Amino acid sequence: MAKFLAELLGCTLPDKGTPPLLECRSQPPLGLRPSSKQRPTIFGTGHNERALFDHRLDTMPQTPPLTGQLGTGGYNKNLYQSKEEGYPGLYYHDNNLVSGSLEALIHHLVPTVDYYPDRTYIFTFLLSSRLFIRPHELMSKVCQLCVEQQRLSDPQADKMRIRKIAPKILQLLTEWTETFPYDFRDERMMRSLKELTHRLASGDEVYRKAVSQMSQGLIRRLTVLSQYEEALVKINATAAERLTALKAKPQAAIQRDLLSICNDPFTVAQQLTHIELERLSYIGPEEFIQAFVQKDPVDNDKSCFSDHKKATNLEAYVEWFNRLSYLVATEICLPVKKKHRARVVEFFIDVARECFNIGNFNSLMAIISGMNMSPVSRLKKTWSKVKTAKFDILEHQMDPSSNFYNYRTALRGATQRSITANSSREKIVIPFFSLLIKDIYFLNEGCSNRLQSGHVNFEKFWELAKQVSEFMTWKKVECPFEKDRKILQYLLTAPVFTEDALYLASYESEGPENNMEKDRWKSLRSTLLSRV
Repeated sequence: MAKFLAELLGCTLPDKGTPPLLECRSQPPLGLRPSSKQRPTIFGTGHNERALFDHRLDTMPQTPPLTGQLGTGGYNKNLYQSKEEGYPGLYYHDNNLVSGSLEALIHHLVPTVDYYPDRTYIFTFLLSSRLFIRPHELMSKVCQLCVEQQRLSDPQADKMRIRKIAPKILQLLTEWTETFPYDFRDERMMRSLKELTHRLASGDEVYRKAVSQMSQGLIRRLTVLSQYEEALVKINATAAERLTALKAKPQAAIQRDLLSICNDPFTVAQQLTHIELERLSYIGPEEFIQAFVQKDPVDNDKSCFSDHKKATNLEAYVEWFNRLSYLVATEICLPVKKKHRARVVEFFIDVARECFNIGNFNSLMAIISGMNMSPVSRLKKTWSKVKTAKFDILEHQMDPSSNFYNYRTALRGATQRSITANSSREKIVIPFFSLLIKDIYFLNEGCSNRLQSGHVNFEKFWELAKQVSEFMTWKKVECPFEKDRKILQYLLTAPVFTEDALYLASYESEGPENNMEKDRWKSLRSTLLSRV
């Protein structure tokens, strides 16, 4: 696919580079490992609500303008001017855009000689427009407007005029390709992009170089994405093979567990953070919107993505959370001896605590979820040997009551620490992802996409963009910890039991306590052991 896209754009395909996931990303590992006394935590971190709100707006995703071609301008916090006084179809309140017709919003996206849209608007509209129009259709309209307004199809077009508008159009396209590169996996998008950039670059070496740079950057990002998806397929295949081997020879595989590979909780928490940040980095902002796309009654009950649900990286990340939860439960249920099981429980409590201190809330919650699964929680003899004080504190931090108030307080503390960070270690914020999705889902469901007038409800999309833009900041953080390939390989591919297999292992470790458990144990033994 990457070769096809490169040919379509007429640029050179970059080297494949380093494979993702189990290899280092764009920066080499720093190998940081602070001592326990030096590890910063987010307990008791202060927080200023207004400062966080302002920072979220200030860090809305953007791309630097073409050097020497377009001034940096400013964000002015969602306050921007329309192209002309009384621009039809757009409605403002206190200088903030609150609604508009889809056609007017598309016009507002397209630069002119004396106008460039505010970058918060670009991000917000490109993010939310897919609820009403497919990206390739939007790109086609943008190209059409650029050609018509600036008379780019006219061979006698004023070259000075083209020189004034070309940097602005290229800047818009650069922002689109860098912030929403996955849109360009559609060959229709690439054809429109090539057609427009060809018009802009013809006859001017400066713009030809800018177009080439933008195109190669896009191809590079899409190539890396393809490599990541291929790596995920291989990892999942390896995990499936190891599970099959475990089923075939269960006793031969039992002796190998995480503690035999690494008994340092901090190191395991670091490797979990590597996996979390790696997988976060490949989630496109549009996936949050596309995951919740429903039918739009104004558009004849036709969903923009009814033919293809494009949220695969988001789904893969959710699957990772589930895998980690089941891995924790498997590791606890497998040991035959009660003393060993208690040791594994205490080890994962320490790993969870280190995840909390790092700011890795997703792994923290996955570990807690695994330890709270019924096959694990029923092991009363095992838990009686565990010092649970630390676990109680962690459960309190992730308590779902009051809409996860304790967790949200800790998250704000981690976010504030990230803003004022002096090191890459302190910049890490990995949210409890399922709750983030839930927040965005309810924000999306709580307000209609369109007003009664039929106009797009842009106030809603400002709020969606704020939530997603904060995630964009978090996912760009490079993991500063040194990689341990043995631990990573184990975490990603070690066999994990199904819920039924976990129950069977749990009953084998600590026998059934009542008739219902006895009946289930017999049923599971009959069903699962007969397959071996």
